[in-house]
Amino acid sequence: MIVITAPTGNIGRHLLPLLLESAPGHGEELRVIVRDPARLPDAVRERVEVVTGSHGDADVVDRAFEGADAVFWLVPPDSSRTPEEAYSGFSRPAAKALATHGVGHVVGVSALGRGTALAGRAGLVTASLALDDLIAGTGVAYRALANPSFFENLLEEADSLRDKGVFTDVVAADRRAPLVAVADIAAVAAGLLLDRSWTGSDSVPVLGPEDLSPDDLARIMTEQLGRPVRYERQPLDELYSTLVGYGLDEAFVQGIADMKRAKDEGLDAGVVRTQETATPTTFEQWCARTLTPAVLAR
Repeated sequence: MIVITAPTGNIGRHLLPLLLESAPGHGEELRVIVRDPARLPDAVRERVEVVTGSHGDADVVDRAFEGADAVFWLVPPDSSRTPEEAYSGFSRPAAKALATHGVGHVVGVSALGRGTALAGRAGLVTASLALDDLIAGTGVAYRALANPSFFENLLEEADSLRDKGVFTDVVAADRRAPLVAVADIAAVAAGLLLDRSWTGSDSVPVLGPEDLSPDDLARIMTEQLGRPVRYERQPLDELYSTLVGYGLDEAFVQGIADMKRAKDEGLDAGVVRTQETATPTTFEQWCARTLTPAVLAR
């Protein structure tokens, strides 16, 4: 039995079809934890066991983890709490349930940066790495998917790209770093969940096919969208003030700012790309499939 959390989220909606396609051949049953089962397609609901509720709730994870062999663990974003509360606080009931039910394997969504000088002051990344330690401390075999920033973050800029030809971030325009498509993260997770020959605790870098800078992204988006796109660097204090103005928890916003600062200082640059750590989807391919339709939809 494989349990999938956040099955309707960015990664989960790619992961679940992969497991539905392959799990029967491995003799696996699937169980999902979801707040609103209506968000699952009808064809999916007919093929999985559904546990309704939040996977931050002790009773929910206690029911969901009973008889489970493996769990895909993803913490949903919660900007109303401090980073520690949003990551480890949310996950403590699950950590207890993993140990209680003797779950053997967990695959979690995490971040790059472990072992670097920046890891202890990287905001949300630091909180994510602490969560990895919490889960590994339960004694399960654990693999943390160590991800850089997602291509999909640019979908938040679709209106600005459409109306002004501009996207923003706080990193230097020439700062190259790995980027990855969420579908590729899902594929790595599916492979680990289905072939559980691994033991112990470790990180699995998921680096995308190449490092790209904001200037590189602007050039490629210009080509793909057929219109000029430029990058504007936003001051970090301006980002902080904007997010606090939206009503987000100030400690969580500070966590975002610290993460962004660490990425600008090279947080994601510490892992060498190899055949094992590189994923296939290029930014050009992702733009053609996902970004261009979103920007040109109107």
